[in-house]
Amino acid sequence: MNKNEFVSAIAESSEVTKKDVDKVLKAMTAVISKELAEGGRIQLPDFGSFKCNERKERVVRNPRTGEQMTSPACKVVKFTPAKTLKESVNK
Repeated sequence: MNKNEFVSAIAESSEVTKKDVDKVLKAMTAVISKELAEGGRIQLPDFGSFKCNERKERVVRNPRTGEQMTSPACKVVKFTPAKTLKESVNK
């Protein structure tokens, strides 16, 4: 499902215009991105939680050449699904 299909599905099920759903989706992603960039955590009941973890600098190997190189430290986003979401997916 791409973004347009996602927006259409939400608009149909919530009886809101596609334009309004698109605005809300953009605002939601902006708020989540800002919160994670500041090191915060987002918890959405019955869906899951997003948090940002620090990954340390590490030595990695190029699979094509076998050459070792250093991967710099960075932040990574982790998503943990809620129990309700896991159960609905596994039905």
